Amino acid sequence: MIPVAFDYLKPSTVEEAVAALGASEDSKVLAGGQSLLPVLRLRLAAPALLVDLGGVPGLSGVRVDGDTLVIGAMTTHAEVASSDLVRRHAPLLAAAAATVGDRQVRHRGTLGGSLAHADPAADLPAVAAALDATYVVQGPAGRRSVAAADFAVDLFTTALAPDEVLVEVRLSIVDGWSTHYEKFHRMAQAWAIVGVAVAVSRSDGTISGARVALTNMGPVPHRAVEVEAALTGAPATAEAVAAACVSVSAGTSPVDDLTASADYRRDLARVLTGRAVCQALGI
Repeated sequence: MIPVAFDYLKPSTVEEAVAALGASEDSKVLAGGQSLLPVLRLRLAAPALLVDLGGVPGLSGVRVDGDTLVIGAMTTHAEVASSDLVRRHAPLLAAAAATVGDRQVRHRGTLGGSLAHADPAADLPAVAAALDATYVVQGPAGRRSVAAADFAVDLFTTALAPDEVLVEVRLSIVDGWSTHYEKFHRMAQAWAIVGVAVAVSRSDGTISGARVALTNMGPVPHRAVEVEAALTGAPATAEAVAAACVSVSAGTSPVDDLTASADYRRDLARVLTGRAVCQALGI
């Protein structure tokens, strides 16, 4: 299908992009296009203007800034997955990025595009939530920081204003954590029916810290705080992990759809969370 006609702008600076977004009453940011272009072709969206960030320098790449890992919003999934810095300081993000879509999607889709699109079935928003990421966005008044917990506010809706652009993602570098991303999907390249991002630390046979975030268990990524509390201080054994994961669906709102029922998703979340935690702990 052919999209509705639209104007196209490829700015050379973030400031130009912000100005263009502010001047248009109906615009969309193109940051890779792996989610936006199919929606345009199906005419589920018909913006008057597309603002392509592909020509803005400085929006991609990975660097270390003191005790913080900084990833440009236009960094592709493939670049995130293969980056030595991401693998060293945020292996959970590298592992999850390697599972996104297929090879073509990973080489065109971007980290910022996925996060700003806010699809509840996308892998990376839950990973960012588990890592307590900070999103840096730029608008007419300059830059501001938004915590991952506050960025996704509803289905396909974020804290971004219409004239703001996500420019980078910042992750605190913390040693001593083991991580794993586990997801279940019907076929390769399909959206996750449920995904689980886990980071755990342990000391003397005891789990000393835990972060658990769920994909596709509601309109936004879900931090399973009850499971985190149950895991913290528990023995690093499969039995203790299984017992702690019973409450993983508390506070979630999974949907019934053609791929799975809500009850199936709740049970799947319990199984996958236990599996992910055990994998991260190496037990």
